[in-house]
Amino acid sequence: MMRRVCVVVTARASYSRVKSVLVALRAREDVQLQIVTAASALVDRTGRIVEVMKRDGFTVDAEVSSLVEGDDSANMVKTTALAMLELPSVFNRLKPDVVVTIADRYETIATSVAASYMRIPVAHLQGGEITGNIDERVRHANTKLADLHFVATRVAQQRVLAMGEKSANVHLTGCPSIDLAVGITPATELGFDPFDKYGGVGERHELTDGFIVVLQHPVTNETDSARAQVTATLEAVSSLRLPVLWFWPNVDAGADQTSKAIRSYRETRDAKRLHFFKNMEPVEFLRLINRATVFVGNSSVGVREAGFLGVPVVNIGTRQRGRERSANVFDCGYTRQEIEIAVRSQIAHGRYPADSLYGDGTAGKRIAELLANSPLSSDKQFVDPR
Repeated sequence: MMRRVCVVVTARASYSRVKSVLVALRAREDVQLQIVTAASALVDRTGRIVEVMKRDGFTVDAEVSSLVEGDDSANMVKTTALAMLELPSVFNRLKPDVVVTIADRYETIATSVAASYMRIPVAHLQGGEITGNIDERVRHANTKLADLHFVATRVAQQRVLAMGEKSANVHLTGCPSIDLAVGITPATELGFDPFDKYGGVGERHELTDGFIVVLQHPVTNETDSARAQVTATLEAVSSLRLPVLWFWPNVDAGADQTSKAIRSYRETRDAKRLHFFKNMEPVEFLRLINRATVFVGNSSVGVREAGFLGVPVVNIGTRQRGRERSANVFDCGYTRQEIEIAVRSQIAHGRYPADSLYGDGTAGKRIAELLANSPLSSDKQFVDPR
């Protein structure tokens, strides 16, 4: 029988992390791919990634409107709770043989809880990594609720095994988001005009002489400082003589303060060098980063894909604390001075050697093969480490 594999996508970053898996699953004759979208994947504020998925030719089997917006940690709980209420009905209708949950976003725990309580085997991508704040708790909770594990690095694999998971179910596959960067080299042209294709807000810029890309999310355990943190970054990058392409943050607690800081700066300060975008299609976003002089912020893209591409990165603050990273990452604090010094240092350094720490670009096919053929069971016990 054809195996029904249900993938739940809850955010724009989740799509980047699973797109190559979806492509590989769709191409298989022994798999019926089912896609469910939920939470911020459905909202315009972050670019309605569900529409990008549909343009990429994927059929979306269910859309779960679960996002409760607002700058309060309680709304993260409510978003998760709404998804947990709605997903059981979706799973009852689709009758998947296995459900895939992705990484560490707070609402992904709803997928794991709903499926595991319904005795549907759960597969989890990107377990065993360290990131700090609420994301890390959710990541490890997803691991304990999951039955199959697809990890990105050998260190992550060892951590999942240390959590009492059966070794036969913990697969070192690499990270699927790296697959999207395969074939992109320092010589690869951008190939599109970001201002024409994606609009955004702010002045157009000539990008041939270099530019900075910024993506800075709120940190869920530092929400009171979100506005000050982003203001410092705005001041730092504006002091440099390069155009800045700034991407809107995700919708975690603290996002409203981040958004207010951006709007206030744009309205009251000299923001001529800044152009703001909601979102880009995953591969085009990577092509843009590849052409950037420096990538600035606290997104995992700077650690994963930018490391694979060799792009200089300034990683601000604590959001990626503890995560494995390549030599391309320069860590700094939240002050304007620290950020400006770090960015100038990375501009002076230039490109880094490409690093395959998070994979060689074949993770999607590996994961699809395992999802299609691995033995499935919703029964598990803790395995004592040897």
